[in-house]
Amino acid sequence: MKSRYTAAKNAFVDSVDVEDYIEIESSMAAYAQLEHSLEKPLKMILLFGRPGTGKSILLNRAQQKLKHNKEIHYFDTPAINEKEFFSKLFKVITQKDLPRNTEINFPVLVDYCKSLRGKREMIVLLDEAQMYGPEVMEKIRLLSDSRAIKFVVSLHKTEDEDLIAKEHFQSRIWEVIELKNATPQDQAVYIHKKLLKKNLFEIANSILEKNMKLIHKFSEGNYRECNKLMFTIFEICEYYDENEPNKINYAELPQKIIEMAALKLGYIHV
Repeated sequence: MKSRYTAAKNAFVDSVDVEDYIEIESSMAAYAQLEHSLEKPLKMILLFGRPGTGKSILLNRAQQKLKHNKEIHYFDTPAINEKEFFSKLFKVITQKDLPRNTEINFPVLVDYCKSLRGKREMIVLLDEAQMYGPEVMEKIRLLSDSRAIKFVVSLHKTEDEDLIAKEHFQSRIWEVIELKNATPQDQAVYIHKKLLKKNLFEIANSILEKNMKLIHKFSEGNYRECNKLMFTIFEICEYYDENEPNKINYAELPQKIIEMAALKLGYIHV
């Protein structure tokens, strides 16, 4: 018989699928800001935050929600090189494949974009933009200047805060949306909604406020780390449920199991 914790564990498999999007106050506010920004005559929008703050799923949701009334394209993974990236972009802009063994004439492509001004407005969502070099970003800026194509540039916030304001970002980004780690309250809502979405009411109710505080302490409010921690917590619960059910308290998530999961993931050390 499958453990009651198997579905709970699987609810926290890390995913950017829009079906796994959980509405909490901070993510809803960030999405509303992005949608509002896309209505403005902006050329480039910066979406940034530390890894695991929900940038990718936010872009994925924007693409899924807006694709029926806007021409919107989501580049979820960076191209392996500049040629591959601009071949992909060429297809978006011209709606044709780049002929084999053909190099893109970039000034001609820019002029083509300018000819589309007022006729088409494309939105390109660029995830993991820290992987693109300065030369690529300079060409993206030139394309955005045509005002026929708008870029949402998503990148990781680093320890060096000044990176965001340097080089190719400083004078080109017109609006900034920052995603932050969850507050204890937001993370508690996130965990409960994840479980309730799978109809796991008893398990959701077994995670008490004190448990949530400890989970937030270990994960620091980072959604990716939270998913890893919750997956590991329920993996341990699953083991006890199947092998030593007398050692698990079904009414209240034991603190020792949270600590065991944190130890396994390296959040704490013996």
